[in-house]
Amino acid sequence: MSRSAEISRETKETQIKLSVAIDGTGSIDAKTGIGFFDHMLTHIAKHGLFDLKVDAKGDLEIDAHHTVEDVGICLGKAFAQALGDMKGITRYGHAVIPMDEALAEVAIDFSGRPFLVFEAELPRGMVGEFDSELTEEFFRAFAVNSRTTLHIVLRYGSNTHHCIEGIFKAFARALDRATQLDPRVTGVPSTKGMLEK
Repeated sequence: MSRSAEISRETKETQIKLSVAIDGTGSIDAKTGIGFFDHMLTHIAKHGLFDLKVDAKGDLEIDAHHTVEDVGICLGKAFAQALGDMKGITRYGHAVIPMDEALAEVAIDFSGRPFLVFEAELPRGMVGEFDSELTEEFFRAFAVNSRTTLHIVLRYGSNTHHCIEGIFKAFARALDRATQLDPRVTGVPSTKGMLEK
């Protein structure tokens, strides 16, 4: 069974086409018009070993908010669709990643109960054309639309680029772990016998 999905989203603010293959090799083609954001999406693919393609056109003449948030929405929906009934998955994933002076920790649960805890006091400001505040917006959109419980903690760090990059790398590793198939798991990994959708 191919664990992959394609999502399209078109609003008055953005037009997005996104595809993901969970059992990939880290292939990436990201075109959002926001260089630093493309760099972060590349980390998701490379460190999660997902094949990811993102073609996003947004109202960047205003700012990057709508584009970043809507890509998060599409990525969340794509993972939910690609995982289907969730049978056989590990379900939980966790990673702690150092990025020079920064240390980021991410834990994820494909619980069917969307929730985001974001404890990352990122330095305010821009990295290229990416506002550091959009980091939380992206992960909130992903958590809600993938119906995951997602905890993100920046333990420490001072360089904004390093802090955000560490978070994205930790997210990729945790996501990879949670979506892996475990041959020991029969059916859905829950005592309820189902994961809410």
